[in-house]
Amino acid sequence: MSTVLIADDDPDILALVTFKVKQAGYTLITATDGAAALAAARETTPDLVVLDVSMPRMSGLEVCRELRADAATAKVPVLLLTARAQEADIEAGFDVGADDYVVKPFSPRELVARIAAILGPA
Repeated sequence: MSTVLIADDDPDILALVTFKVKQAGYTLITATDGAAALAAARETTPDLVVLDVSMPRMSGLEVCRELRADAATAKVPVLLLTARAQEADIEAGFDVGADDYVVKPFSPRELVARIAAILGPA
C-alpha cells in the first residue's frame, strides 16, 4: 500500500484531503507546517508528498527543494496544492522539482485522481 504525506497548515483542507485520500485506500502521514513535513519525509520516505506552498516555518517550495537535494528523497514525487495560480508561481513550483501542481480551490476527486495517476491505484 502506498504512503502519502500531506502537509497543509489549513486544518479544514488537511481534514478534507486526509479523508479523501484515506477513502481511496492510501496510507497517510500528515504535517501542519513545512519543517514538520520535511522531517516526516526524511523519517519515513513516503511514496508521494502533497505540499501546500504557503506554510509556516518552511514553504512547500523550500520543502520540495530540500527533498530534491537529498539522495534519499530525491525521487519521491511531489504534488503542490496551493492557492497560488499565477503562471510565475506554477513555473516556480516546477522549477524546484514538483511533479504536479493543483490550484485551490480544487476538486478532492481530481486530487485523488492525480495521486492515482502518479502512484497507481491504492
